[in-house]
Amino acid sequence: MKQFIDFIPLILFFIVYKLEPRIVELAGHSFTFGGIFSATAVLILASLLVYGTLFLIQRRLEKGQWITLLACLVFGGMTLTFQSETFLKWKAPVVNWLFALGFAASHFIGDRPLIQRILGHAVSLPAPLWTRLNLAWVAFFVFSGCANLFVAFTFHEFWVDFKVFGSLGMTVLFLVGQGVFLARHMHEHSTESAAKSKD
Repeated sequence: MKQFIDFIPLILFFIVYKLEPRIVELAGHSFTFGGIFSATAVLILASLLVYGTLFLIQRRLEKGQWITLLACLVFGGMTLTFQSETFLKWKAPVVNWLFALGFAASHFIGDRPLIQRILGHAVSLPAPLWTRLNLAWVAFFVFSGCANLFVAFTFHEFWVDFKVFGSLGMTVLFLVGQGVFLARHMHEHSTESAAKSKD
């Protein structure tokens, strides 16, 4: 569920981006609503609202959420300041690669891979399987970042669609694959444990 909360600002961004730009009057001021720059402003505001609400409810944000919010503010802010969507195109690749770096670094920092620290309270697996699963997350984030970068600078007319629905689709598929992996190995692990207890 937490992964999909992160997509709320992106979906709002997509909706506004797809609108035909029009002049809107508000409080005596006129501005353009629709298109990349107003969509970027909506992305920033929605991110602040979503993560601000989560912070008020939970009294904390996860590190990944802080990274996502900070990247949104930095790259979104630069996009609006310099009126160039190039900065926003780099947001998804950079965030994904930072996540990949975090998962990879956990093999050398601390006593457990990052994915084990996240799921270890609910799932029991042998150490080698945690390592494999953690490396799978590293590979996923590296691939996702590269895919976003490639589409953003190669298929200009589709990059926003891919940023929202392509990223969401890849995440869903990966989570399904992770679920299958966990279910299969949890069953094997429980079977082995039961056999050992009988011995």
